Amino acid sequence: MSAPLLELLGVAKLYPRGSGLRALWPGGRQQQTALASTDLAIPEGAALGLVGESGSGKTTLARIAAGLSAPTRGEVRWQGSPLDALDQAARSAWRRELQYVFQNATAALNPRHRVRRILGITLAGLWQEAADQRDRRARRERIDEVAEQVGLGRVLLDRYPHQLSGGQAQRVAIARALLGAPKLLILDELVSALDLSLQAQILNLLGELRRELGLTYLFISHDLAVVERLCDEVHVMHDGRIIEQGTTAQILSNPRESYTERLVAAVPRL
Repeated sequence: MSAPLLELLGVAKLYPRGSGLRALWPGGRQQQTALASTDLAIPEGAALGLVGESGSGKTTLARIAAGLSAPTRGEVRWQGSPLDALDQAARSAWRRELQYVFQNATAALNPRHRVRRILGITLAGLWQEAADQRDRRARRERIDEVAEQVGLGRVLLDRYPHQLSGGQAQRVAIARALLGAPKLLILDELVSALDLSLQAQILNLLGELRRELGLTYLFISHDLAVVERLCDEVHVMHDGRIIEQGTTAQILSNPRESYTERLVAAVPRL
């Protein structure tokens, strides 16, 4: 049996709490638990939803999973190997194969550059790290290919970020994440700022990309209705812990925890 694509083992994140004179007293500086000891395994090809209210620990977990934040305790493994044990070549591959897409796409795009240049800079960095010697023409062809995959017309590649709609900016963010042919996308509240029509378009796009490219998703959201559209499995977070997990159908039809019941009750039904 192959190892999960991404695995978290006993991962926890603590932050110091207390400042000033109180921190100098015995026991004055305490620790606040943002994420309790947590296990999570994501098989290759899965679409796993991580759902919970703001402050539940979702983004903390996601940032640790992506290597953007170090855990206080525990271990993160990529394809069976601890991140700390990866050699330079394996770490370079991991950085290409795992991509994080943030909620505010426009803020994550350099406002001084047109979309094509933004994508070009990202791709040049990826290829340089991989010692890929392909030329500028190949880079342009790759950008055009990915833009087509996410439904970005070429006219949009010549625009600045402030000239894009929210949905277009999200497509650019997804395109940038796809440039290095990743295996796993971590999608953090990707559609929460979009209206329902644009949400549906982006979720449909993600479903198509998963089928066509064999992608794996860790999808972070406070909205179980959105998670239902995309994910096969759901983990429910509350107060820094995963309190319930199961297939999406199981969670929606037979939630065990009262907190999960409240999330399910908020899902609109026709």
